[in-house]
Amino acid sequence: MGVRFKGWGIAVPERVVTNDELSRTLDTSDEWIRERTGIRERRIGGSAGSLGTTAAAAAIADAGVALDSIDFLVLATTTPDRITPATSTTIAANLGLTCPTMDVNAACSGFMFALRTAQGLLETGNKRILVVGSENLSRWVDWDDRNMAVLLADGAGAAVLDYDETGTDVLSFVLGTDGTSADLLSCEHDGFFQMDGKEVFRRAVRVVVDSASEAMERAGVSAEDIALVVPHQANIRIIQAAAQRLGIDMERCVVVLDRYGNTSSSSIPLAFYDARENGRVHAGDYALLTGFGAGMTWASAVVKWS
Repeated sequence: MGVRFKGWGIAVPERVVTNDELSRTLDTSDEWIRERTGIRERRIGGSAGSLGTTAAAAAIADAGVALDSIDFLVLATTTPDRITPATSTTIAANLGLTCPTMDVNAACSGFMFALRTAQGLLETGNKRILVVGSENLSRWVDWDDRNMAVLLADGAGAAVLDYDETGTDVLSFVLGTDGTSADLLSCEHDGFFQMDGKEVFRRAVRVVVDSASEAMERAGVSAEDIALVVPHQANIRIIQAAAQRLGIDMERCVVVLDRYGNTSSSSIPLAFYDARENGRVHAGDYALLTGFGAGMTWASAVVKWS
C-alpha cells in the first residue's frame, strides 16, 4: 500500500524583481548575484494563504477530483499569515473544504515533511490528501540587507496524493533535524531573516549528500538509476556541489531558482511542476527529491513516477 501523486499546481506573484532592480538600492549587481546564487529574478507579493489557495485549486483541477473527496489538508509554510489560526484553515475556507487541516513548519524542508506526514495519513485510513507549500518570505526580509534580499522570494506549490493499496510512488524517505544548528538561519517574530551563509552552505551540502545517499540505498537504487533530481532551490552552488558528490550530472537536476529565487517550502513543487511542463518527467523514472532548511532540517525521498 502507498501513495500516488494525482495532480500538481503552482502559484507565483505577478511582480517580478530583477537583479538590476535590486542593484539600484543595494551594493550589488546582476553579475554578483548570478555568480554567487544563480538567481536572475524573483517573484514578490501575495500571502501564504492567497498563493497557497491558488496553487491548491490548480492541483485539484489537475487531479480532476471533487473537493469533498479530500480527507486532509497539510500546509507547509515558514511564513503563516497569522500566528493563529493556522493558515491551512484560510486555504480550506477559500476552497470550500471542510476536512481537517494543519500547518507544518520545517523551513525549506517543509514540503518534504508535509509529504511524509501525508504518507502516514494515507496509510492509516485516509484516501486523499492535499499537500501545499506556500511562502511569503518577502514580508520578513530586510530589503537593505544584501545577503538576504537577493535570495528570498514568494510562491506556492501543491500536490494531491491518493491512497493506493496496490503500490506506491514513494520508495523511501529520510528526514532529520539538528536543533543545535538553529541559530545559523533564523527569524524572530518581530525581526527579519538572518543567516550565517558560509556555515549553512557547508552543512547543507553535507546533509543533502548524506540523506540522499541513504534514501537511494533504502530504495535499492544507485545514482546512475536517478533520471531526475528535484532539489530545494536555495543556491546553485549548493546544488552543484551536492550533485558532484553524489555522482549525478547537472543535466539531471531541475533548476528554477534563476526565475523564482529561494521560495523555501514551495521550491520543490515549483521545480517538479516545471520539469513536468517541460517533458522531463516520464512514467517509470526514478527521481530524487531532496532539501534542507533552517532548524537545521533535511529531507530526501526517492520516488518512481507512475
